[in-house]
Amino acid sequence: MKAKGKPKAAFDLKVFLSKTNGGRTKADYGENQVIFSQGDPAEAIYYIHKGKVKLGVVSTQGKEAVVAILGAGDFFGEGCLAGQPLRMGNAVAMSECSVMRIEKTDVVRVLHEEPTFSEAFVAHLLSRNIRIEEDLVDQLFNSSEKRLARVLLLLANFGKEGTPQTVIPKISQETLAGIIGTTRSRVSFFMNRFRKLGFIHYNGGLQIHSSLLNVVLHD
Repeated sequence: MKAKGKPKAAFDLKVFLSKTNGGRTKADYGENQVIFSQGDPAEAIYYIHKGKVKLGVVSTQGKEAVVAILGAGDFFGEGCLAGQPLRMGNAVAMSECSVMRIEKTDVVRVLHEEPTFSEAFVAHLLSRNIRIEEDLVDQLFNSSEKRLARVLLLLANFGKEGTPQTVIPKISQETLAGIIGTTRSRVSFFMNRFRKLGFIHYNGGLQIHSSLLNVVLHD
């Protein structure tokens, strides 16, 4: 009679995303440190354990557009899974970050073998797609003041599971202007207005109050 082999251990998503091996490496990045640059080979995806990461694209004229700002629990760099040979944009740490790099071959294998990972990854992609659609609607129909309020609330994790992170990482007005598609002077004007109305204040960092939602909800 053939002996039974040892049963396969249950897949643990948290362990997979935290434990390093040949295909998974973890690295810490300081503020403004580049994780990957536009034009680099696209050979891996990344998972954020801690901190904020800015994704951007630089035009041939040198102008940068901020595509997204991501936080803990987010993946990025997944274009490599769709056959993207080179990075279409850059990824830069906005604060101290801890990021896991997962080689493309490792990701493809686990997507095929582990339904738990596949479900989590598909949920991430759907969430990202919804966010992109919301950003497009925001850009087309809302004022720059509302767009700025929405970005600040998203940076503070309002609307996500868990407690909002009311003090957000340092972010320049130039970066905020690039995200919402306006000028730095307009951002400065609106930030001063938000501060005077008590929606935000500066105390060792930029603190966002839930009352800022009034700007987004007001017609």
